[in-house]
Amino acid sequence: MGSVELSTIFLVALLGSFGHCIGMCGGFVLAYTAAKVDTHWSKTHQMIAHLLYSLGRVTSYMILGAIFGYLGQKIGFSLTAKGVLFVIVGILMLMIGLSLMGKLKFLNSIESSIAQSSWFGKLFRIVVHSKTLPSFYFMGMLNGFIPCGLVYFFLTAAIVAGSAIKGAIVMGVFGVATIPAMLGVGIFSSLIKGSSSRQLIIKIAAVIVMLFGLFTAYKGYMMIAKPEIIQKKMHKIHRELQILPSSQAEPK
Repeated sequence: MGSVELSTIFLVALLGSFGHCIGMCGGFVLAYTAAKVDTHWSKTHQMIAHLLYSLGRVTSYMILGAIFGYLGQKIGFSLTAKGVLFVIVGILMLMIGLSLMGKLKFLNSIESSIAQSSWFGKLFRIVVHSKTLPSFYFMGMLNGFIPCGLVYFFLTAAIVAGSAIKGAIVMGVFGVATIPAMLGVGIFSSLIKGSSSRQLIIKIAAVIVMLFGLFTAYKGYMMIAKPEIIQKKMHKIHRELQILPSSQAEPK
């Protein structure tokens, strides 16, 4: 997992959050803002509260990423199996892009109603009535465990990452990328909600998501149809990484 892939994940999540997350989670943020944020608090105190909420979400995402990455490691995917997963991820990204453009109801249809469950409601009532700063963090964690279409997609990417650490990194990058949109809803809700540029951002996000989906699906196809090419590239990278250590280890 290179810096290019992580930067792409960040960009897709950042733009996707302005298109999808504001619509799906914006109401939740506005609700807790009205219930928990005291208007007499300073701007700094309010910013810290909203930031703690977002950090809580990131924590939950990283926990989920570590779990799914660990499962991917234990399953021990072959190159062909990884190729199939990449194709599936690519198709999911194409569907997410079409959903952002309003052509499909894919994201909304796979969202679960876990927030309506009794156990979630009890925990929610506990934290919503508290105005302490830690309560914002725990509320963010609760929100982070609510199933979401974008979360499902990036969890698939965490499985492909193949380790708990890499899975946590994937979901951590995803979570951090969604912070600007969620902070914006909490602090500048009136500006973002009525912004005409939001539709443009959604369209740009949709195009980038679909292009990356095509690229990901192509990588999967290459793993399935021409695994020898992928293996040669992997062996070449491995040899390059081993040049310095091996030369140092040779006896003089």
